[in-house]
Amino acid sequence: MTTGTARPSTSASPTARQVWTRARGIALAAALLLAGAVALAGLQSDARHGTLDPRSADPYGSRAVAELLADRGVSTRVVTTLAEARTATGPDTTLLVAVPDLLTPHQQRTLHAATTGSGGRTILVAPGSPSVGTLAPGVTAAPATSRSAALSPDCALPDARRAGTAETGGIRYTTRHLDADTCYPSRRLATLLRIPDASGDGDTVVLGAPDILFNTRLDQQGNASLALQLLGSRPHLVWYLPSLSDTSTTDQDDEKSFFDLLPSGWLWGTLQLFIAAALAALWRARRLGPLVPEKLPVAIRASETVEGRARLYRNASARDRAAVALRSTTRTRLAPLVGIPVTQAHTPEALVPALSAHLHGDGQPLHSLLFGPPPHDDTALITLADQLDALEREVRRP
Repeated sequence: MTTGTARPSTSASPTARQVWTRARGIALAAALLLAGAVALAGLQSDARHGTLDPRSADPYGSRAVAELLADRGVSTRVVTTLAEARTATGPDTTLLVAVPDLLTPHQQRTLHAATTGSGGRTILVAPGSPSVGTLAPGVTAAPATSRSAALSPDCALPDARRAGTAETGGIRYTTRHLDADTCYPSRRLATLLRIPDASGDGDTVVLGAPDILFNTRLDQQGNASLALQLLGSRPHLVWYLPSLSDTSTTDQDDEKSFFDLLPSGWLWGTLQLFIAAALAALWRARRLGPLVPEKLPVAIRASETVEGRARLYRNASARDRAAVALRSTTRTRLAPLVGIPVTQAHTPEALVPALSAHLHGDGQPLHSLLFGPPPHDDTALITLADQLDALEREVRRP
C-alpha cells in the first residue's frame, strides 16, 4: 500500500540560495577592495604626476617650487607638446624644458628656432650629449659627471652669488661662448651655464642636475634661492614636460623602419647564418650509400602483415592501390604456370593470350580482370579479389 507522503529530495546540487550564502562573503570583500582601490586612485590622481612635475607633491616632484613662485606672483603653466611650448615663448616668459633628451633632433631644432630671439629665458634641465649641442649651440657635455652634488658658485652671476652653495653637481659642460657665465665648477668644468642671446635680451640657462627643483631637496643648501631666481626672472613660467607620445611635429626623416634601426653587422651576420644553414643542409642531404636492410627482432606472420596493410588501405579508401597490389601479385604467380617469363607477367600482349590458350576461353574477360580499371567501391574490390582467386585456382587445376 502506498502513502501520499512526499519524500525529501536527494539531489546533491546546491540551490541558488545556498550558493549565494556561501559566496556573499567573498563577493562583499571583493566589492570593498574594488571600491577602496577606486577611491584611492581618485584621491591620488591629482597629487601624483611624475618626476619634475610642478603639480606633483612627491619627493621628486616640483610642486614646492611652483607654490613659492606663485607667492611671488609668477604663474606656472604645464605644457606637454612642442606646439604649446613654441607658442608660449616670449620676452616675459621663462621656458623650462624638463627632460631635453626626450626630444627628437627635429623637435630640438624647432624648439631652438622658436626660443632664439624671443627675448625670454630658456632653462634646460640636465641636457646630455643628444640634445645640448642643438638646444644650446656651442655647449658640449663632458662624458664624466661631477663627483659631488653641493658646489660653490665661483662665478660673477648675481643669482648664483646670492644663492651660494647649491646642489647643481651632475653633468659638466664646456662652452666656446666667451660671454657665458660658468658657475658651480667641478674639476674646472661648469655645472651651470648662462648664455646670453646675441640677438636680444633673452638667455639660455643650462643646469647640470635637477636636484634644486625637487621637493625633497628644495630646503637643502641654497637650492631654493637659486631655483626661485632662475625660474622667477619673468612673470610667466612655462614648464615643458616632453613626452614620447608627442608626434605632432615629428619629421618624416626621423621615422625609421625596423631594418634601418639594425646595424649593418647584424644584416651581414644573418646572411652568413643563412649560407651556413644551406651548406649544412646540402652536406646532410647527400647520399651515404645504398639502404641496408635490418633484420626484425621478432618474426611476423604473413597473415598479420596482409591484414595490417589491408586495414591501412581501407582507412585511406585506397581501393585503387589495393586492386593494383592484388592484380600484380596474381599476374606474377600466373605467368610461370602458363609458360610466360616473370619479366613479361605485367604485359597484356604476352600474358592474356597465354592464359586464353591454357583455359580455352575468350581473352577479353581476362584482360578486364587482370588489367582493368580500379573498383568503384568496397563491394567491387571484394568481387575482384574473389575472381582473381578463382582464376588462379582454375589455372592450377590439373
